[in-house]
Amino acid sequence: MLQRLEIRNIAIIDKVSVELGDGLNVLTGETGAGKSIIIDSLNAVLGMRVSRDLIRTGKDKAVVEAVFKIEWHKVSDLFEEFGLEWEEDGTLFISREFTASGRNTCRINGRITTVSVLKKVGQRLIDIHGQHDNQSLLRTEGHIELLDSFAGSKLNTLKKKYINHFRFYQTVREKLSNLLGDAGERERRIDILKFQINEIEQARLVEGEEEELRVQRDALINYETIMDVLASSYELLDSEDRLGACALDRINNSLSEFCTIEEFDERYAHLKKRLEAISFELDDIVSEIRGLRDGMEYNPLVLEQTNVRLDVINGLKKKYGNTLEEIFRYLKEASDELNEIINNEEIINKLNLEIKEEEKKLFEISKKLNDERIKAAGLLENKIGKEFSDLEMKNTKFKANIEFKDSKENGERKYNNNGLNKVEFLISTNKGEPLKPLSKIASGGEMSRIMLALKTILANIDDIPTMVFDEIDIGISGLAAQKVGEKLCYISKNHQVLSVTHLAQIACMADHNYYVDKELKSGDIRTTVVYLDAKGKKHEIARIIGGANISGITLKHAQEMIENAEQFKKK
Repeated sequence: MLQRLEIRNIAIIDKVSVELGDGLNVLTGETGAGKSIIIDSLNAVLGMRVSRDLIRTGKDKAVVEAVFKIEWHKVSDLFEEFGLEWEEDGTLFISREFTASGRNTCRINGRITTVSVLKKVGQRLIDIHGQHDNQSLLRTEGHIELLDSFAGSKLNTLKKKYINHFRFYQTVREKLSNLLGDAGERERRIDILKFQINEIEQARLVEGEEEELRVQRDALINYETIMDVLASSYELLDSEDRLGACALDRINNSLSEFCTIEEFDERYAHLKKRLEAISFELDDIVSEIRGLRDGMEYNPLVLEQTNVRLDVINGLKKKYGNTLEEIFRYLKEASDELNEIINNEEIINKLNLEIKEEEKKLFEISKKLNDERIKAAGLLENKIGKEFSDLEMKNTKFKANIEFKDSKENGERKYNNNGLNKVEFLISTNKGEPLKPLSKIASGGEMSRIMLALKTILANIDDIPTMVFDEIDIGISGLAAQKVGEKLCYISKNHQVLSVTHLAQIACMADHNYYVDKELKSGDIRTTVVYLDAKGKKHEIARIIGGANISGITLKHAQEMIENAEQFKKK
């Protein structure tokens, strides 16, 4: 729900902050005080188009900020899609700043975003009905979802079954399309796969050979350095050509000396054993060095062959994978794909059979969905008719128009997530006039009452948490006005409702009342919004009833209306 709305520098509003509550919130005040400007500001923060003319005279920018309390599941997909941050307590902070130069700065929970993202999120938060165009019921594509929600469990069970078959149907069709494809594209793909497979197979790669080749290449490139180290080390450790005893001889001589004293002390015996171990290890090292030295051979042809082989491997790695393992994996995948394309007749026949079976199931379920929607449409039309009668719109007709599009194009039916139906709500507001799409209704006040009737019926299934009704009292009074107030009260049991009105019958139903006024201060006209307590509410309703001269009779009448409203709400 909308918890707080802050507006700065819009039209005659200098700075206004409004704290809103649960249930029915009603804004009243004299004409021109700025009630509609508040709705314009709300539209702005929801991502709707704004005019620079809205910016207060003498100011270079305007700012609107809104704080919502919202459940994660209502916006989770949008937050994930656009990388927005979510507050754990469910607080959602939205702001929009627009300047005289036309620049917009939008933020959601502190993160800068675009106007289009603001609009998408805003459509999940608030529905505004009145003289503005942010009405979810005007989006024809959503009518089928609303009708299905109204229809109940039987249709929804059918729809879940349909969706499962539809997804499988799409998967099978995609597989078939990939197998068939364009004939020329298919041949090109075969040629590419054959070339790639042949290129990898001709290389005759051996697992682990790349590392061996790199070691061999490094040894050949550094042949002289390696030979110098091996020869020098061998001479130092065990060479009779050098003057004096070598390292191995010296260790062996020391070992012989310790053999003569080992019996005198355990420590001497222990040192003798350690010298023996060193002698054996060093002798082994000397042998290995000699073997490496004698086995070293520099062959420039071998180096050239090694480099050529590594170039072949590196060339394949650039095309098919970063490692030999990845190249082998690509070879298998390419071979499997080639076999599938070349030998796909059996697979194609199997997929065609599956598509035929699934299409038959989809068509049968689609017909059942159509039947259930027709039943639901009849019930919805009757209920809406009663609502129109209550609202003194007895000549208004409503129809949930259902089309069953079972015709085939290129031998195929055009299934979608809802089967083969298209649903559109149609309205006729005057006797003898033909039914027209809901979006063609021109009158703001009339449209708002139509929306109110629809919302009353759909109140328990509509998922948008906050609804705004802007001056839906235009052209009504008496009993019709009373019914409008009651319906707003009914909707507010499951939604937060904000209503701008001039009618006492609506104001008395409010859970929270606000008085919008304008004052002259320091030569400037400024809008103020005051939250009314019980006494203030009574005086405001009396003002609406009797005008500027509030008498005891109007106050008594106002109190009576408030008490009657409270009695109605208890029911």
